Amino acid sequence: MPESTTHKQIPLTCYIRTLNEAARIGAVIQEVQKLGAEIIVIDSNSTDATRQIAEDAGATVIVKDWAGQGLQKRYGEDAASHDWVLDLDADEIISEALHQQISELFKDGEPQPAIYSLKLVTVPPFPKGAIWSDCNVAWRNKLYPKSLIRMPAHAVWDQFKVPKEIKPIKLSGALEHYSFPNIAYQMGKMNSYSSDSARESKLKSKGLLQLRIVFGFPIYFAKKLLLAKMYKGGIYGFACAAVIALSRWLKDVKMYEMHLAKNGRNEL
Repeated sequence: MPESTTHKQIPLTCYIRTLNEAARIGAVIQEVQKLGAEIIVIDSNSTDATRQIAEDAGATVIVKDWAGQGLQKRYGEDAASHDWVLDLDADEIISEALHQQISELFKDGEPQPAIYSLKLVTVPPFPKGAIWSDCNVAWRNKLYPKSLIRMPAHAVWDQFKVPKEIKPIKLSGALEHYSFPNIAYQMGKMNSYSSDSARESKLKSKGLLQLRIVFGFPIYFAKKLLLAKMYKGGIYGFACAAVIALSRWLKDVKMYEMHLAKNGRNEL
């Protein structure tokens, strides 16, 4: 019998997008089970054991060809039995503190319509056991009723724009983000993201992009290192800040390439 049946059920659906996440999906589902939420996995044709592990853990698995970041989340929303949904990635694990806060919200059934922002904290691969609880912290609007707002039907953007009249409520419990196993993986992930972002964003002017290519990288790096406090991660935090800054800079370069291709020029 799936473990989730031993927990009190609440009117909440958690949807999770997957592609070859056999190494991580079990731990993600295990923590969601403690909430008593419905769990739906939207799998993009994994070739490893992702689907079997998810099903064995008690999740409903739906196979859906990859349509894009926001579009895939839309599919998860549509498949949810409940109005309230929790958006998780396959590398995000609910901490005990966050579990308690969400459980409290649903202790008497559905809460009043609202958007809840979760504290996303990075769990770096090195040193083992480290959690960047005070650096590179991001807030993501991940707990919401789909009758109030929907994820964008977009190939790249997968975060909705909050209406001005709604102020998201922050939950302080951490959502632990195991986003990369090593720096090589992070480099590949950032390179792919910069390509998608450059392609789907409004093309900046050629002159502005030239300025950003020459002067932008140190600014992007300083923002991550100092404003996002990634210096608190030590030398490894310094290196990761550089990789993230490089991704932002590569978006500028790739947009500049679009101008060159449009004009039929091959030189930078």
